[in-house]
Amino acid sequence: MISKALIDRLFGAASIQRWNDHVRPVMLTELDKQGHKAFIVFLLAKFEEDRHRSPPLDWSFLIDGLIFEFLPRVVLTDLKAPFFHRLMNTHGDKVNRHVLKELAAELESMGDLHARLGAYLAGDRADCLERRILKAAHYLATQWEFRMVYHSGPFLYGIEKTRVDIENQLEDYIDLIGVRKISLKQKAYGFVDLCGQLRFQQRWAQTPRMPSTSVLGHSLFTAILMYLFGHDRGFCPTRRRNNFLVALMHDLPEVFTRDIITPIKRSIEGLEKFVEEEEGSLVRESLLPLMPEAWHEQVLYFVEKPFENRIRENGARRTVKASDLADRYNEDKFEPVDGALIKGCDQLSALIEASKSIETGIDSPALRLGVKDIMSARKEKTADSVPLDYFEMYKPA
Repeated sequence: MISKALIDRLFGAASIQRWNDHVRPVMLTELDKQGHKAFIVFLLAKFEEDRHRSPPLDWSFLIDGLIFEFLPRVVLTDLKAPFFHRLMNTHGDKVNRHVLKELAAELESMGDLHARLGAYLAGDRADCLERRILKAAHYLATQWEFRMVYHSGPFLYGIEKTRVDIENQLEDYIDLIGVRKISLKQKAYGFVDLCGQLRFQQRWAQTPRMPSTSVLGHSLFTAILMYLFGHDRGFCPTRRRNNFLVALMHDLPEVFTRDIITPIKRSIEGLEKFVEEEEGSLVRESLLPLMPEAWHEQVLYFVEKPFENRIRENGARRTVKASDLADRYNEDKFEPVDGALIKGCDQLSALIEASKSIETGIDSPALRLGVKDIMSARKEKTADSVPLDYFEMYKPA
């Protein structure tokens, strides 16, 4: 069972402010930055896959790395980057031991996850392509948000040095195709920019809430929940990759529509179907042109109908039962996706957003109604989704 303490710690990244010693036009949080990094990792990895590298890219290691690099950030909180790097250069082993000790109890029920985290922090596969992609994505996400900070306070002492440092760090990864394309502001930069805009779209926009999470942060948190609930279920590598990426991208169309809450969609006859069709059209018209045509089919497979259990067979998408995913289609060649489990993670993420706000004393009828709707939708405990116990765990008093 995933510990509540681990889930709470991860969600706590929504309260870790970045650049809080600079002028900021908007709140910049660690959860949002890590979400943006995850989208950039996808982009860079796809460009490197197109090089037909051998051996093939290890997506399991990439996703592990995203989470294993995120966890120390939530343990150590908001250290300035130059100080963090100096600390790691001089006391890296001690810092890593501290992180592992802090997380030991929270990861003890997660099989070998704690041991894998330890191996990663110790430098496992230190020079591999996957780590270089993760590091480049980190600097690109930092550079994207720094541009806002820079234009808001270019007069601050030391800000020019920070700008030069970030650019110099990125130069070390210019051999990666995606880094070159983004640096030259080619089409791929538009994808990075669109994904970044999801951090400006607030969840539960109709009510005050604390912490106030964005669509971008929610997307990453849902993807991490999906990773945790899929852990030790025996998913094949492609199924693990697909589940994480579908969960990450499940709200990507909202960059074109903003959030239309589920009760409104369902209360107006035909609206839910209309929204789904329009989102599909907007993705095709505005998102896909920012990527190579060879990716389009796969991206649509990730983005469209994210909560549908599905496979690909003989080139065609097929909806299947959850039991068949486990019994018949748990192989890379079928490109399986556990849509029902992703839906459960999305609902649990929404419940946590509401309940955490209520816990802090920021309550409202809209939040209470949201909790009621989520609990009503999750009455039945099903094997293919998130166990009801987790929803009861976060149900506010």
